[in-house]
Amino acid sequence: MFRILARCDSMATLKEYFNTDFANALKIYCRHNVAGSEIDLVVLCDFSAFVAWVSCYVPGERSLDFFIQLIQSLQHGQTALTLGDKLLLPAARTIPGELTISNQPTLGIFVRPYGTTDTISWQQLTTSKRLVIYSETQLSDDEIRTVKDEARKTNHEILFRSTRYVAEKSRLDEPLAFISHDSRDKDEVARKIAIKLQGLMCPVWYDEFSLQVGDNLRESIERGLKRCKRCILVLSPNFLSNNGWTRKEFDSIFTREVLEQKQLVLPV
Repeated sequence: MFRILARCDSMATLKEYFNTDFANALKIYCRHNVAGSEIDLVVLCDFSAFVAWVSCYVPGERSLDFFIQLIQSLQHGQTALTLGDKLLLPAARTIPGELTISNQPTLGIFVRPYGTTDTISWQQLTTSKRLVIYSETQLSDDEIRTVKDEARKTNHEILFRSTRYVAEKSRLDEPLAFISHDSRDKDEVARKIAIKLQGLMCPVWYDEFSLQVGDNLRESIERGLKRCKRCILVLSPNFLSNNGWTRKEFDSIFTREVLEQKQLVLPV
């Protein structure tokens, strides 16, 4: 049974930043094939700045040639992308108007700015030259310059983010909450809370893009319970009938609340 935690036990992962950076933009997830490998790609739409750009996540160790092929496969304003099955909305307060989404017969995303009767389609946004690459391969400075030079040939400007980016950005992240829930409540409750916290710039650890093979789940949970500032309990019939992890989590955080004489538990 996987858990959702605030990032208390270690720094956030590159995949987590790929999913949570640019929180003010609407994100359209796509699939893109490069040299036989399918990578995650996101079209980001900022209706306030009237601009759209692309970011992609490249897992595993890759050669310099792979990144050159990636650049060459993304012709600015020409390459057709395959839509995925996920669309992530920005926080409501960052949308400058009324948002409407339709998927029939094609994907339609429209914003009617406050105070007007006009509508803006996501396809009307100015396409930026910016391409943000999240790479688990840390290229050398010379290799990054080579990638950037190659990108300019196809009218792209590269922003390269890798392990160095994670290390520097994670220094600013502070853990806020541990979310304790029964796995049967993941889809309807826990995931929605996690996504909302991300939208509020809370550094959230989430199993779908943060849990790595080989991680010690028990140790991660125990450190989270000891170090996070709050514990959110998703109280439901499922939670109350679970005598496994959820009961242990509840007993642990309640004991800590008594010892520290602080209100740590936030029931939902």
